[in-house]
Amino acid sequence: MDARTPALKPYLLRALYEWCTDNGLTPYMSVAVDASCQVPQGFVRDGQIVLNIGPEATDRLQMQNDAIAFRARFNGVAQEIWVPVARVAALYARENSQGMAFDVSATENASATKKPENPPEEPPPSRKRSERPWLRRVK
Repeated sequence: MDARTPALKPYLLRALYEWCTDNGLTPYMSVAVDASCQVPQGFVRDGQIVLNIGPEATDRLQMQNDAIAFRARFNGVAQEIWVPVARVAALYARENSQGMAFDVSATENASATKKPENPPEEPPPSRKRSERPWLRRVK
């Protein structure tokens, strides 16, 4: 492959994700976990973790060419997830297991093994819990 040609894997991951969501399926991502991944270690089994990356399960999902980042809840605790594209082993639909598996190698896109210095922007702070809830009718 030409050094100027971008890797195909991130484009395939985005296409598979879109295919799943467009068809009402739940996209699952299998990750070969190593030190470059930021995932909840309590859920890693035999060096692998399977993550639900559907819109209902994630917040601020970013599927970029070098990494996939989002927030998700594990046992009710919101956590930042960051996975280099090189560590993604598969992306498939939970309901029918259709998707694609990928080779995972230590040398694939070695520059993506560092977490970015500036994480995604935080959403604006919500109102305090002590405030009364309110509704406004919009016509």
